[in-house]
Amino acid sequence: MAEKLDPEALADGSEPLFSFGVIADIQYADLEDGFNYQRSRRRYYRHSLVHLQGAIEDWNKETSLPCCVLQLGDIIDGYNAQYKVSEKSLELVMNTFQMLKVPVHHTWGNHEFYNFSRDFLVNSKLNSKFLEDRIVQHPETMPSENYYAYHFVPFPKFRFVLLDAYDLSVLGIDQSSPKYEQCMKMLREHNPNVELNSPQGLSEPQYVQFNGGFSQEQLNWLNEVLTFSDLNQEKVVIVSHLPIYPEASDSVCLAWNYMDALSIIWSHKCVVCFLAGHTHDGGYSEDPFGVHHVNLEGVIETAPDSQAFGTVHVYPDKMLLKGRGRVPDRIMNYKREQALCF
Repeated sequence: MAEKLDPEALADGSEPLFSFGVIADIQYADLEDGFNYQRSRRRYYRHSLVHLQGAIEDWNKETSLPCCVLQLGDIIDGYNAQYKVSEKSLELVMNTFQMLKVPVHHTWGNHEFYNFSRDFLVNSKLNSKFLEDRIVQHPETMPSENYYAYHFVPFPKFRFVLLDAYDLSVLGIDQSSPKYEQCMKMLREHNPNVELNSPQGLSEPQYVQFNGGFSQEQLNWLNEVLTFSDLNQEKVVIVSHLPIYPEASDSVCLAWNYMDALSIIWSHKCVVCFLAGHTHDGGYSEDPFGVHHVNLEGVIETAPDSQAFGTVHVYPDKMLLKGRGRVPDRIMNYKREQALCF
């Protein structure tokens, strides 16, 4: 379990090695407040941009600047497509991010694909793959162009891996393509409902249209990266829009083939944390292999008088999430054999 953040726990005066920012599900739209699909939660479409501005101001003022910010997907809301203002809204949010003094790594969620095709995203400012690191002597750790994933090293012995949770998806791709047909077949095999966004009656409720999954090609690549990190005694943080651990998430929000991803992660020692968005409510659990699964609370459902972002401070033996507003503080200790010696 992650412990509650206790100042006493840091009384040894140790300095963090580095830090990074996290924010999820901004879903900006120039609209009046609305509600989620179940009409159970208010959504603050316009105010989400104010929350982002506040987060950026906060990160820019930190005594030690974060090395980067991880934007966990759903940067603008699907309603923008309906009103034909997707590009205008994206430009507004990306201009806001330009005020940040550090790089931003963008993951892609379902709302990216409600607004844009995959081809558009590849050529947009939401493609942050230019920030990747390459392990030249191990070409198998180079991701394919068939999915949007990469890895980078913000600090020696710490590797971050961004995954494409919509590599398998019926969203954002040409409906005449073989991949669309393959993914639709997979979805219909698991979801016989007329409304493919409905999990009603499903034994595997994650098989809905607003989720996606990881191709075998991407999973093989992840396995190669984690193999390299094991051999080099690195720590790995994995980033995805969709969560993969049921104990940390509503089952309707999981990646389609989350168990395939977990099986690979659990076959390696290097992974210490898996960060995701999508759930809006947030969630946390430490799995039996010591991986901390953190689902960040969504900006879109955060009231104007609160906030929803955090800074993760990384130490040789733990990570400390300092949350703001709805995002709780957490101490995430590594398993004993994972602690780094410097």
